[in-house]
Amino acid sequence: MIPEALSLELTVEPFVAGHPGRHVEAVLDTARAAGLEADFGPFGTVLTGASAALLSVLPDLVGAALAAGASRVSVQVAEHHG
Repeated sequence: MIPEALSLELTVEPFVAGHPGRHVEAVLDTARAAGLEADFGPFGTVLTGASAALLSVLPDLVGAALAAGASRVSVQVAEHHG
């Protein structure tokens, strides 16, 4: 059974400290367009929310990053408590 709420963390490369680049901004824009709030941090972008919403937008997030020049997108999915 899929948990009700998830935490989704995406690490988008290449990584340049202080300059997120178009590939990272594409993830943030895609999340906002889906009505989700993304917490952008130095090591990744974290989204939390309803499982159905996050799992349905995941392909779009990865696709947006790759289309904008990402060389790698790592995804971690965990049950969200809180």
